[in-house]
Amino acid sequence: MKKAALLVSVLAAALAACSPQIRLDLLGEDRLQEVVLLPSAAREKVLMIDIDGTISSALETGFLAREKSVVARVFERLERAAADPLVKAIILRLDTPGGEVTASDIVYHEVLRFKERTGRPVVGLMMSVAASGGYYIASACDTIVAHPSSLTGSIGVISIFPSLESLMSKVGVKVNVIKSGPSKDSGSPFREMTEEDRKLFQVIIDEYYEGFLEVVARGRKGKVPAADLRTIADGRIYTAPQALKLGLIDAIGYFDDAFGKAKDLASLKSARLVSYTYFPKSKSNIYAGRLGDFSPLDAKVLESMLAVLKAGFYYLWLPQTP
Repeated sequence: MKKAALLVSVLAAALAACSPQIRLDLLGEDRLQEVVLLPSAAREKVLMIDIDGTISSALETGFLAREKSVVARVFERLERAAADPLVKAIILRLDTPGGEVTASDIVYHEVLRFKERTGRPVVGLMMSVAASGGYYIASACDTIVAHPSSLTGSIGVISIFPSLESLMSKVGVKVNVIKSGPSKDSGSPFREMTEEDRKLFQVIIDEYYEGFLEVVARGRKGKVPAADLRTIADGRIYTAPQALKLGLIDAIGYFDDAFGKAKDLASLKSARLVSYTYFPKSKSNIYAGRLGDFSPLDAKVLESMLAVLKAGFYYLWLPQTP
């Protein structure tokens, strides 16, 4: 442990010497820490958890990263909150176009599990975008507040299968595939998708879509008429006023409104707003970034961009498919 700590110190010093933009106080701690964002004389707390970027179970691999995947990050915070009796409510702040089907479903499940075992309310607060998988997760919240300029909706599923066959033929590269059955390489980027492939994947898409509809129907029961759900859930995005009219959200407002709603649901007159982070000096207020924009070595942004190019199934708002 001492050797590892020494190595980190040496590397940190070297990085600082090479680039003045990299701040040593943002390298992060080895343990998750509680940071008070809004102080109060009350002992009770409302915890804010951020879900931002592409929802994925992929590990964040930036050199300075102390965090895990989005899924692990949310799970870790929910577990700590459940163990703290002073955390009376959670604000789930969403700024995401969605992401992987499985990752979105896991986060949704963990939010429901937290509510079931603690009986504590969860308020969803939509920022710029809370679409597709972001809306899927919001459906687990007791109430949803969206900023006036939020975009949400995009209820549906998309599959992404890049094709490299034309490019490879231009450069004279060919891939030979030996398979046990005609569908064994379905979705391969090395050949064009057949009609049979499309039918096979459409069945999967339709199944995931039905699951998405069930989640929304449960979360918005009595707020979105069942007869209207399929019409609403055609993949389009909605502005906050449109979403409110359709029953997809409960209110339009700002952070103060979500904070007030969390306190009301928890029957609190006053509460401290807290956050959990490995980067306490970067969390100076409710709008401070998780890591800041300082690190050219952090692969988070690149990871989010490249994620949409990976073959797979997504609850994702993707305006321009590859």
